[in-house]
Amino acid sequence: MSAPPGWETLSGMSLLWARLLVFGSSAAVLVLEILAGRLMAPYVGVTLETFTGIIGVVLAGIAAGAWVGGVAADRFTPERLLGPMLVVSGALVLAAPTLVTWVGPSMRAAGPVEITLLTGSAFLAPSITLSTIPPIIVKLRLRSLDETGSVVGSFSAIGTVGALAGTFVTGFVLLAAMPSRSLVLVVGALLLVVGLPLLARSASRGMAALGVVATIGAGGGLFLEDGPCDVETTYFCASIEVDPANPSGRTLRLDTLRHSYVDLEDPTYLDFRYLRIMADVVAELPAGPLDIAYIGGGGFTMPRYVAEVRPGSTALVFEIDGELIELVEDELGLVLTDDLRAEVGDARLALPDQADGAFDVVVGDAFGGLSVPWHLTTREFLREIDRVLADGGVYVINLIDYPPLGFARAEAATFLDAFEHVAVVSTFERLNGDRGGNYVLVGSQSPLDWTSIATRILERGGFDAVLAGADAAAFADGARVLRDDFAPVDQLLSRPPG
Repeated sequence: MSAPPGWETLSGMSLLWARLLVFGSSAAVLVLEILAGRLMAPYVGVTLETFTGIIGVVLAGIAAGAWVGGVAADRFTPERLLGPMLVVSGALVLAAPTLVTWVGPSMRAAGPVEITLLTGSAFLAPSITLSTIPPIIVKLRLRSLDETGSVVGSFSAIGTVGALAGTFVTGFVLLAAMPSRSLVLVVGALLLVVGLPLLARSASRGMAALGVVATIGAGGGLFLEDGPCDVETTYFCASIEVDPANPSGRTLRLDTLRHSYVDLEDPTYLDFRYLRIMADVVAELPAGPLDIAYIGGGGFTMPRYVAEVRPGSTALVFEIDGELIELVEDELGLVLTDDLRAEVGDARLALPDQADGAFDVVVGDAFGGLSVPWHLTTREFLREIDRVLADGGVYVINLIDYPPLGFARAEAATFLDAFEHVAVVSTFERLNGDRGGNYVLVGSQSPLDWTSIATRILERGGFDAVLAGADAAAFADGARVLRDDFAPVDQLLSRPPG
């Protein structure tokens, strides 16, 4: 193999190629950092803790790589290091998705330790090896101590620009254009295209052959090990499962959650307990059509249910993931109409465009992993909800928490701060804090017949209790109200045991 144009000898590397290598290796680290969140989401969800773990591990890799690369460049001939490090980096990048798939299922507790271990298993090593390249390049380009400052400073700047380019291009463009595993393949392949000629030129035949074998092994693992997604959207790893007990039943899984159940032949069938509770709340509103906003679409189960039981109702569904809407249309029989509309975007940004009193009901059912996105939990957001609710309107949300119920109690306190009438609905065991799961919170400025809602639950065979008024306040137990400047939802949320 011949060296790339512009390399007469490695020690005489052109400034252009030197800058391109530093730019590219730095960009690759940040591309990998962003892809880590997408690849890990099916196992640990998408939360602040997930990204904290990823950023921390990658930064540790960058620091270790810069140190190791600098020491190695001083102790060994830099020309002989560059090719092997590029090839090893390419092989490790290609192996990352397979390592996530192998390790991920054992990390579903999704706490800080599990997130850090999963990230480290797949992304620490490539972050280190990629980060050895800039100091090696600096050593190759340094001619005398008199130019140390300008050489080190200029390549530091080039590396930062590369990192910025990798971040912006991946987050804003590439993830919307192609699947994450394909992006991994592209990054790994580019590293190998540059590294293999250098390895063949500067290393022994044995080392070159070893590099080729490692590359084939890593690349083969990428293709042979399928990811957990049927479809990868911009935000979610999505899969659809047929219910073996009901040929027309479909379950939609998004990342770590069994998110929705849709009966293709019966839109009134509500498989999830929390949806049945929401239906009981909606049934308390005056007869006739309703105007409802939904925060989070999922399988669009609830909008289809209300359209069936309350003909003439209108639904506006705020769903951040446009590709998910397309999937539900293609696979779960969703038909959008003038009465059932979907708006792609974040509900926090979209609600201010809605008129005062526009909706009789707002339904909150948006999740990132187990967590409701923090900006949809705060006092400021609930005030915006209150603004768009008509007189007598109701806000009802689903959330998940486990003992000691830090998040559920804080959100209940936030509801009590925003609404005159509040209830928390779940099983006795969950309300008592003995176990966790789904909780439905209901808020309104107008009185609701909580006894009637409890009766509806009992009459359909449910076993959930309704804590309202003083009982709801007791459940909140003095928790702090969530605000835009203080909403540590991921830290308050507890995970299921085991």
